[in-house]
Amino acid sequence: MIVRAGSGWQTVLADLSLILFMVTAATLSQSDDAAKPARFEPLQASSKGEPLAVYRAGPGAPPLDRWLAGQGADARQMLTIVAQYRPGEQASAVQAAAALAAQAGPQGPVSRIVIEPGAGGISATLAFDSPAPQLARALQ
Repeated sequence: MIVRAGSGWQTVLADLSLILFMVTAATLSQSDDAAKPARFEPLQASSKGEPLAVYRAGPGAPPLDRWLAGQGADARQMLTIVAQYRPGEQASAVQAAAALAAQAGPQGPVSRIVIEPGAGGISATLAFDSPAPQLARALQ
């Protein structure tokens, strides 16, 4: 019986991949710095933690500043105001969210406003959403 040790397609593919890697590395090492793209700060998604408290604006709801006074104050907390709007009601949702943010007052927590399509209505959540301070940064 004759046994022939052949090379399979996996070995050929691995060899071609290695050649492609070496050619790419050699080309990049010879390129000048002017051709390299500029570095930008990485985009970060808005952090969203679990809400500690939820406020729903509506009839019978206390003013936001009074509601906030009943919550535990912490500098790491962020107030997120979410206003949902139906088609054609975006401007009124923006105004309602801005008015609610103004109710928080200057001594209130750091706040952000999110305007999104939906069933309508406005709510606010208090959570540890503030980004952590940057402890290290690049030297360059």
